[in-house]
Amino acid sequence: MMFEIDLSHRVGTRRIALRIASDARLLALVGPSGAGKTTVLNCVAGLVRPDHGRIAVRGDVLFDRAQRIDLVPERRGAGYVFQDVRLFPHLRVAGNLAYGERMAAPERRWIGRDEAVAFLGIGHLLERWPANLSGGELRRVAIGRALLAGPRFLLLDEPFASLDPARAETLQSLIERIRDELGVPILLVSHDRAEMKRLADQVVTIA
Repeated sequence: MMFEIDLSHRVGTRRIALRIASDARLLALVGPSGAGKTTVLNCVAGLVRPDHGRIAVRGDVLFDRAQRIDLVPERRGAGYVFQDVRLFPHLRVAGNLAYGERMAAPERRWIGRDEAVAFLGIGHLLERWPANLSGGELRRVAIGRALLAGPRFLLLDEPFASLDPARAETLQSLIERIRDELGVPILLVSHDRAEMKRLADQVVTIA
């Protein structure tokens, strides 16, 4: 099973309850703003502790309230690409990628920097500063940094937000290649069900 998510968590006056058991290579969570999609990603990543439940990815239990299992984020193996990207502004693209590489123990690395740069088509960006990149370029670099950390799965939060159609199309093609060629399971959040028809093996709605 790729993703097993059974959680209940209260945020303010709202309770998020979700139960998923999925073998999808790319599982999409869709729903309106404020529905709790990003909170679910944060629970999977270990940045938020659910009130109740169990989370497992690729057979590894990351969180189980009843069994008192709660792996720290760095032991969960998630490559998290946030909606606001969060590249380090004081580092050039090459420096941001190197940071991702340093996050992975040598035995966990399954893609090298040169391979990742070629795969993502970002070789011409290596000496650029994040402030000088387009939205699509920022996301490709952020994905590269995540891949170089040797993740067992990827979490992508609204990766197409604020992109024009051409850049969104380019990024969709890249995510398809990650799914199909690299074989990395992906949990992706989107507010747009239509754009998920192309990418997702399974779509779950959070209302």
